[in-house]
Amino acid sequence: MSRPRLLDLFCGAGGAAAGYAAAGFEVVGVDIRPMPRFPYEFHEADALTYPLAGFDVIHASPPCQRYSKSVSRRARATRPDLIAPIRDRLRASGRLYVIENVPGAPLLDPVTLCGSSFGLGVRRHRRFESCALIFGQPCRHDAYEPQYAPAWNRSTPLRFRPISGGWTADSDHELDAAAMGITHPMSPRELSESIPPAYTEWIGRQLIGRL
Repeated sequence: MSRPRLLDLFCGAGGAAAGYAAAGFEVVGVDIRPMPRFPYEFHEADALTYPLAGFDVIHASPPCQRYSKSVSRRARATRPDLIAPIRDRLRASGRLYVIENVPGAPLLDPVTLCGSSFGLGVRRHRRFESCALIFGQPCRHDAYEPQYAPAWNRSTPLRFRPISGGWTADSDHELDAAAMGITHPMSPRELSESIPPAYTEWIGRQLIGRL
């Protein structure tokens, strides 16, 4: 039996894609930059023009710099606002869709997910808008103690160590990946731009039930 197909627009190195694959999707990624470490089928292309036919679900993670509190107000004003154009495109496709971005982004009726809800070592709050009814998860900040913010990503929330135990790894980069639940290779920059796969596995399992 074939798996449902999901198109991951603005896919980056595949944090979201890994979660959807774990939920049961066949994932195809699209990004305007080369992504040699993306672990599934990949196409270097513009997300605003890539064909949408043949997919059951479309996920989009437009660049978040325009809405991120870690970027100065002046710099935010120069960044493109791609959420409205991509929303219009996804609505016109008639397919199930998800748009992911940071708190503060102009998403419609989003749900919020946090790493603490899934037993991860980062909070990294992200919001998800969908044309389908999806459910969030309550945060569990009380179960974690703060460690430190990686120097390569000042915008990353503090890494959190579960109070009940710790991690073992050979480098800070490996610790950061382990804290996010990412198991395939990524550069520090790619990791800083990714979301934990647990978020999209949670959402993906809900979407498969609606197909």
